[in-house]
Amino acid sequence: MRELGVDVLLLSTGADLPYLTGYEAMSLERLTMLVLPAHGDAALVVPRLEAPRVVERPDAFEVLPWDETDDPIEVVAGLVQRVEPGVTAAAIGDHTWARFVLDLQAALPDVGFRRAVDVTGPLRVVKDAAEIEALRAAARVVDDVAAAMRTRPFAGRTELDVHRELVERMLAGGHDRANFAIVAAGANAASPHHDPTDRVIVPGDVVLCDFGGTMHDYYSDITRMFVVGRTDPEVRDVYAVLLEAQEAGVQAARVGARCEDVDAAARRVIDDAGYGEYFVHRTGHGIGTEAHEDPYVVRGNTTPLVPGHAFSVEPGIYLPGRFGLRLEDIVVATGAGPERLNHAPRDLALVE
Repeated sequence: MRELGVDVLLLSTGADLPYLTGYEAMSLERLTMLVLPAHGDAALVVPRLEAPRVVERPDAFEVLPWDETDDPIEVVAGLVQRVEPGVTAAAIGDHTWARFVLDLQAALPDVGFRRAVDVTGPLRVVKDAAEIEALRAAARVVDDVAAAMRTRPFAGRTELDVHRELVERMLAGGHDRANFAIVAAGANAASPHHDPTDRVIVPGDVVLCDFGGTMHDYYSDITRMFVVGRTDPEVRDVYAVLLEAQEAGVQAARVGARCEDVDAAARRVIDDAGYGEYFVHRTGHGIGTEAHEDPYVVRGNTTPLVPGHAFSVEPGIYLPGRFGLRLEDIVVATGAGPERLNHAPRDLALVE
């Protein structure tokens, strides 16, 4: 904060607050905000009815509950105005509701606001050994789920039914939350973020399953492909391209390589096979206490990989009206080379 000229950090909903305090604020119309001066003591302003959820850490921050008839903006502004020698620059959490940002700007007209990610991003983007082990543990759970689904029937079930099974298996495996479970059959898989429906899965369908959740505050994320009954030769051939592209992306993810180099390595394989126009998204995203965070594996991101960067490598090929394919693993950059955290089989799984 001092290096950036930030006098006070203001954090509300989002991953930064629990990362620093251990407390995750509910996304409510009632304001929760950590007020952290560059010089001085931190205070957590929280609705009184939410205060029992806070594990107090008096060595780190003071808890200041506010009542229903109080104005929390006034409370936060008062704390900011008391910071010595005076606040001219505040960094505010990226996920703070716009209504609170606007109200704070009005209450603090002499303070310039910037994004808190400038402060917190460098802290969170490089994972330490404990964080990487948490990611490994979460990855093992979804690996087990992906492996178990290879022996499960798909035909005759709806996308929603398979979705529910993925959710239940993640929770049974130790996840605290199942955050998403995309199940997309046939032509639906050509929509990368398809919402599962009551569409019945039939023999011949290719089914995309992309799922993940949170375990001990860290995320999992994996995508595996399933084919029901028989494999169409074209699907098999396109998947072979995808498998090669993902491997190229993983192998390119070495310390010192730029994020865009990893994207280019995966994209080059797909381009050379003639499917470049059907790869419609970046190759990957960072992962940690959020499902999507820095570093982003995308063209234009010249950030060099360093030990502790954790991210997905997930190229996809989507043929509108026909089928879609994606393969995703979480990878950590290390001095010894890229480490895959997911080890579930990567072939097209033939299921009943």
